[in-house]
Amino acid sequence: MKELEDRIRQEGVILSDTVLKVDSFLNHQVDTELALSIGREFGRLFADRGITKVLTIEASGIQFAMAAGIALKVPFVYAKKKKAVTLAEQVYSASVHSFTRQETYQVSLSRNYLGPNDRVLIVDDFLATGAALVGLVQIVREAGAELAGVGCVIEKGFQEGRRLLEDMGVHVHSLARISSMAPGEIHFVDNDAPIHVKEKV
Repeated sequence: MKELEDRIRQEGVILSDTVLKVDSFLNHQVDTELALSIGREFGRLFADRGITKVLTIEASGIQFAMAAGIALKVPFVYAKKKKAVTLAEQVYSASVHSFTRQETYQVSLSRNYLGPNDRVLIVDDFLATGAALVGLVQIVREAGAELAGVGCVIEKGFQEGRRLLEDMGVHVHSLARISSMAPGEIHFVDNDAPIHVKEKV
């Protein structure tokens, strides 16, 4: 997705060969028009998959799952990292390790909002180690729902996430796939010429 790659080039800040900050436009401050464009692109890519529900995990995937749900005209639902006191009913749950926060937590989703009649698109902001997405795949399978695929906004293609998901038989589509990066430059899978971006300030 050229619009997304251009914003990463312009505003992404590479802190190391594994850490990319996009918090000025994607996951702290959000460019709402870009988020809606991302949703429309997911809607186009998965239009023929019979999606009934979009699933994500709180918090950074919510805006993209909502945008995809709008484009596909279906509800979106998100797994919670902490079980609320209002979540009294039975839940699906999975253990997830966060690469960014370096902590493991239990995510949960009410059984009222996902079931065997659903055909699910999972959406998230990043695909790196794949831990969060593997957890969501497990929840979809526990629910007896059909997984139509996984849509990721940005993929760090040099990490193991895609391989883990594909080994589980999951179809993955990422809008911006990074093959490598280092402070000052980034390489995308579809256009591997070095592109200069801002260094850490």
